[in-house]
Parts: sequence; structure tokens; C-alpha cells
Amino acid sequence: MLDLEVVPERSLGNEQWEFALGMPLAQAISILQKHCRIIKNVQVLYSEQTPLSHDLILNLTQDGIKLLFDATNQRLKVIEVYDLSKVKLKYCGVHFNSQAIVPTIEQIDQSFGATHPGVYNAAEQLFHLNFRGLSFSFQLDSWNEAPKYEPNFALGLASLQIPHGAMVKRMHIYTGNNLQETKAPAMPLACFLGNIYAECVDVLRDQAGPLGLKLRLLTAGCGPGVMADAKVKSLERSIFFGDSCQDVLGALGSPHKIFYKSEDKMKIHSPSPHKQVPSKCNDYFFNYFTLGVDILFDSTTHLVKKFVLHTNYPGHYNFNIYHRSDFKIPLVIKKEGVDSQTEDCVLTTYSKWDQVQELLGHPMEKPVVLHRSSSANNTNPFGSTFCFGLQRMIFEVMQNNHIASVTLYGAPRTTGQARPESRSSSH
Repeated sequence: MLDLEVVPERSLGNEQWEFALGMPLAQAISILQKHCRIIKNVQVLYSEQTPLSHDLILNLTQDGIKLLFDATNQRLKVIEVYDLSKVKLKYCGVHFNSQAIVPTIEQIDQSFGATHPGVYNAAEQLFHLNFRGLSFSFQLDSWNEAPKYEPNFALGLASLQIPHGAMVKRMHIYTGNNLQETKAPAMPLACFLGNIYAECVDVLRDQAGPLGLKLRLLTAGCGPGVMADAKVKSLERSIFFGDSCQDVLGALGSPHKIFYKSEDKMKIHSPSPHKQVPSKCNDYFFNYFTLGVDILFDSTTHLVKKFVLHTNYPGHYNFNIYHRSDFKIPLVIKKEGVDSQTEDCVLTTYSKWDQVQELLGHPMEKPVVLHRSSSANNTNPFGSTFCFGLQRMIFEVMQNNHIASVTLYGAPRTTGQARPESRSSSH
């Protein structure tokens, strides 16, 4: 049985690990994988057709704990303990729930002190006792007791008193004073772990197509050896097609992984695949998992030739490999033969494919069907995705109409050519 410390408005954990509000989904899953011998039978709950309409939930069924992640930013929003008989809980080092200590209203009062009167929810037949960043839900013993707690039954605070001996049924840890209105906080400093994260990714483009990326990065910077002075720092970096490896390393730092392409499965869809001369060396990706970005370099010139932006939707084969890239892509709309670009016309991580087609029109060619699988296991429970090409971009579309990834490609500039930002600044 897990023995966990409750920190209101912050976390639930022990000396080995901690689930902290604002923690990215990938880090929580990493904790569960690392301690899989202790924390077993974990369910991932999400809406397959409308993944943005419901929280993404990790359900620790053996321990009676649910971790609720915001569907949009995929950071931990609420920690719920829904079965207190499966876990030991303590506050400031003192247990208030264990096999020997029953979590009654008297025990909660003793452990946490005074608060406002309880709020009765007739629909759930539960009393809610709220502290800042922490709430307890108490079960009434019988339906006979329920009427006297209705708001109109009696005047004064007596009707709001939680009956003696009432047991805690659920506990929630969250940010702020209201569980219904709480939002996932910013990522805590302790979750950075030396990585950089992308707050947003803007695609830079001209009338012809994408030119590169402008990334707003977050990192935990600190003084020399003083972790107490650490602060989240924000900085902007831009990378372009035709940038060298050194340019990218200088802007973003070392990648989490370098992946060399062993084969090009899309080559068969090019005009003359049999005429292409096999390369002696392979193109390679810089994988930036915490940015949700891959960068492909040409094996001969070592210049950037493609960017891949990942949306990390549940139900996709690559789910949880990348953090979600919160990107914005300005679109060029063709009307009556004249190109016109409007600021309102922006494609985001949360756009659906039918919205893209309304703006850009239907692709002339049929989609390429992409079926992902590993070499060790040839099965893919999530099914195939479909790849459509428009305006020097390839959209990988899931069966629920959401975009799984966007690949940007463009003509790399020659070695002596100036970077786009340099050209624009000279005029």
C-alpha cells in the first residue's frame, strides 16, 4: 500500500517520487513506468472522438488515485483520491488516513484545522469541505439524513454542519479555491530537469510556403550553484530551412536523440523513384522530444530540409513520445487568382482537418495511407493515418479528424545565401 504525503495546492507523493500540479503528462507516465513493480494496473482514459472536450486521465486502479490532465496543455490539473481504503495519506508527516486511522470529519478537523462550513450537494448526496487547494467529500450514512441538509430546510449554519462520524469518500488536490474552476498551473521548476520546453511555435512563411520556425522557449535558469534562486526564463529562437547543424545546436542545444533514416518509405510516391540514385549515407533527424519538434538534415549538405511538428494526441501511435507542440501556421488563401493573407487565418495544433480543407481547398491527389508499426511488433491498435499535401506542408490526419503531425518542407538556400531575418533587416 502506498504511503503518500499530501501538500495542498501542490502535490501528492513520497520521498522517491511526486505527482506535482502542472507536471507534464510525459513525466507522470515516466514515474509510473519507473515504479511499475509497485504501481500496477494503470488505465489511460481519454475521449477517442473528441480528445479536447474531456480531461486526459491516468487511473491508478490498484491505489484508488486519478491524475487529471488538462486536455489542451497536457499538464496535471487535479489529483483525486477516490478510494481512501487503498492508500495511506499524511499531512505534515502525520497520518490522517491509514489502516489504523479512519478519515472521519473529526480526524480531518484535527489534522487540517478550521475552515468554512461544508457545502452540501444533493445530487451526489455528498458534503464538500473545502480548504485552499484541497477538498474532502463526505458520504452521508443514509438517505434519511439528507433532507435536513437541503438549503431551504432550516435557517442558519446548523444546516451546513457535517454530521459526526461522516467518512471521507473522495479527496481532491488542485490550484486555487474552486475545484470546478481550477486550471492546470504553470510547470513547476522541479519538473524542468535541465530540459527546455516550447511555450509556442510560430511557423514563419512567405507567399510560397514555410521558411522556418520561431520558438518561444522556457528553461529553468539559476545562479551558480544556487537552486533557490532558480527562475523560469523565456527566450526566443528562430531556425530556418538551410540552417546548418551548428546553427540549430546554437539555437536549441543538443537534441534528445539523433535518428538516422534507414529507408524512405515515401520515395515510391515521387515522380521517378527508380531514377533516384541511392545515397551512400542517410539523412538524419534531430529529435527534440520536449519541444514536440523533429528537424531533418540532408546527409550531404548537413542543412535543414524538413521540420516535423507533433500534436501528441492520445490514440496516435507516437503518443507520449513527444510533448505537444503548440504551433501556429499562418495560411495563404487564394481568392479569384489573387493571393491574400489575413491575420485571422491561422492553423493551430487544435484545428481539425475539415477546417483546413475549408480554408485551403481539397487536395488534388488522394491521401497516402500511413500504417506505423515497430520492427518487434507488427500490430498497431490505433489504425492507419492519412497524409495530405498542401502548400509545402504534409498533414498527417487521424481517423477522428484531428491532425497528428505537420511536416514542413521547402527549398534549402545555398551556402552563401543570407538567413531570411538578415535579408529582411537590410531593407
